[in-house]
Amino acid sequence: MSARADAEAAAGRVGVRVRELATTAELAGCSRLLQRVWRAEHPAEIASPSMLRTWVHSGNYVSGAYRGDVLVGAAVGFLGLDGEHVHLHSHLAGVERGGHGHGVGYALKLHQRAWTLERGLAEVHWTYDPLILRNAYFNLRKLGAAAVGYLPEFYGAMTDGINSGDLTDRILVVWRLDRPPGPAAAPDAGAAVPLVSRTADGRPEAHDAPACAAVLSVAVPTDAEGLRAADRQAALAWRVAVRDALMDRLAAGYRITAVTRDGRYLLERAA
Repeated sequence: MSARADAEAAAGRVGVRVRELATTAELAGCSRLLQRVWRAEHPAEIASPSMLRTWVHSGNYVSGAYRGDVLVGAAVGFLGLDGEHVHLHSHLAGVERGGHGHGVGYALKLHQRAWTLERGLAEVHWTYDPLILRNAYFNLRKLGAAAVGYLPEFYGAMTDGINSGDLTDRILVVWRLDRPPGPAAAPDAGAAVPLVSRTADGRPEAHDAPACAAVLSVAVPTDAEGLRAADRQAALAWRVAVRDALMDRLAAGYRITAVTRDGRYLLERAA
């Protein structure tokens, strides 16, 4: 099937319609949805209607997923330049709280993929919080995007309800669109040497690992958002442990190749 047909099929399976947004009313609704998803006090903290209007007018990407007449998800992106190559940078994608894991986010991403390919572009880039396990699994396993870099304190301090009080480390991913969505073969998780593991009480434990280890693993918390609300010191310990492990081994020539369902990044030495 074509990318457009793939996108329509994914939307149909979960009972939504995904389309581009253009009118001031549609964009205001998109802004309010994103404000709710990020639990922000004001829509301008995330994406104001006027900013969305400017992005649409200048040829960028704003879409919404509707169930009936109700907007249940949205995605926002703008064109970026990587060297001489233009790509779509997917800045925001959100689904109404309680809707995670029901396929709406996947339908939005396949619509974004079709939109990007139809404009002759081959890649979508975005960032995500490395501690949010569901996002890591969705990006690296469900979509098959590649983790290409670790960006410490990428946004600086943020004030929305999700990121307030935390360090805004992000992983940069590149989604190549010239192949079907889905992950490449992952290394053997059982053979991985741990760099960070979880203790019995859910805290991070750092380990030394041989410099020549073929496969390494870095665990993340099973529920980083819940931990952030319940125990900020433990959440910060995870942030630092994961940052130190990933940045050290990426600098040493490893690359992130997969994430496991039990919440471990797998790293292999780059060819």
